[in-house]
Amino acid sequence: MNKPTKYLLLAAKGVAVGLMLQTLYFKFQAAAESVYIFTKVGIEPWGRIGTGVIELIASALILIPRASWIGAGLGLGVMAGAILTHLTLLGIEVRGDGGQLFFYAIAVAASCLTILYITRWPWISVLIGLLGGRFAPRKPSSWSDIR
Repeated sequence: MNKPTKYLLLAAKGVAVGLMLQTLYFKFQAAAESVYIFTKVGIEPWGRIGTGVIELIASALILIPRASWIGAGLGLGVMAGAILTHLTLLGIEVRGDGGQLFFYAIAVAASCLTILYITRWPWISVLIGLLGGRFAPRKPSSWSDIR
């Protein structure tokens, strides 16, 4: 992996972990905005606490190099749910936040997608194994091998 890619991976991990951990305080302390959101969705308190636990696990896994793709997958799944909930039930702006939580979810999802792309060979190998090895591309030795 070249230096720019390493720095991009580090930045993506920092954004994903930083934003997910930042929101945990509000979820676990039952802040009024978190309670409002999860009540409106109909999954308060177990949904608030459950997503907080999943985000905590995802953040920890993202920080472990060999497991970062698993954490990114978990984070992407949670953020996909958050984005869909904003678009269907909550609206982009919630209680006058100017869309901040929605854009946090977009930023975390984009960061998780970046992590998944950069660390694609481990999870592609797992996927190939689950598919029975029918589709077995060779891992390129460098970017010049990709056409």
